[in-house]
Amino acid sequence: MSAADLSLSDFIQALPKTETHLHVEGALPYELLTGWQPERWEKNPPFRARSYRYATFPDFEKILLDHALPWFTSAEKYHEAAKAIFAKHVAQNVRYVETSFHLPVVGFIQVPGPEIIRAIKSAAPAGLEVRVFTGMARSDINGPARPTINELHNWEELAGIDLHGLETLPTPPETAEIWARARAAGKVTKCHAGEFDGPAKVREAIELLGVKRVQHGVRAVEDPAVVKLAAERGVTFDVCPLSNVGLRVVPALREHPIRRLMKAGVRCTVSTDDPLNFANTVNDEYTALALDLNFTRAELAQVARNGWAVADVPETVRNAMLAEIDALCHGAGRS
Repeated sequence: MSAADLSLSDFIQALPKTETHLHVEGALPYELLTGWQPERWEKNPPFRARSYRYATFPDFEKILLDHALPWFTSAEKYHEAAKAIFAKHVAQNVRYVETSFHLPVVGFIQVPGPEIIRAIKSAAPAGLEVRVFTGMARSDINGPARPTINELHNWEELAGIDLHGLETLPTPPETAEIWARARAAGKVTKCHAGEFDGPAKVREAIELLGVKRVQHGVRAVEDPAVVKLAAERGVTFDVCPLSNVGLRVVPALREHPIRRLMKAGVRCTVSTDDPLNFANTVNDEYTALALDLNFTRAELAQVARNGWAVADVPETVRNAMLAEIDALCHGAGRS
């Protein structure tokens, strides 16, 4: 069978993909919970149905924490979960993953952050490159975690930092200095913005925090000037379409702005965000773009290229992955 004869699912599977927006606690495989304590966890809870819509962000967060916190009590539990998470990536031909853990967990379970990072990284199988980030809420910047936050730039195996959680909270001015210090130490800085708050938060992430990686960013489309700013600054939006639908950021996938953003020059990647809550996979995300937004195979390939454009890998690896995508597209046609 030639590449031109590949079905849509086979084409998506064959693409060497990345995942660049994944919360490790929110990626806990549900089958680990049911296998661990079957009497405690429903086999098929309503929130994992594709049709489920969360009423509010706090509603989503409560379900996530109620399920994740009982599991993530030690570095060993992070390792076990990460091993199962990464096995799913390998099965989908995902070759590179950026995942983050919630920094306040360090205080909750009294396990040093570098130990959690090592536990996650050591779960990566051969053939999968993994970079570990840590994320915190805006309210954590001047909270009990601040002494730990002040040391993040010294954590050798930490790939970068992210600001996540309730986006409508004000961003403390001190955040900019922390983010700049991390970049000076070679860390990648990210920020959740343009999900539950509007384009002004995306502008703030770019101009105040200096990030080149915005998590979500989709509501930037409400202000063409912010879209133009992101495109001109070379900012990447790490987009999670099925999450955006489940959390009512967009009313339906067919109304998702990812194509408009890409056509305006904003580099967009596609990831799952929190598959514990959405029961989604990377392949599901690509399939949804094709079926609901009529993405062509060329457009799906561009999404995959975008992930490799920002991946923290040697240029030889990046070029090899891009060449593999090009070869697949050449054989499959450009439609």
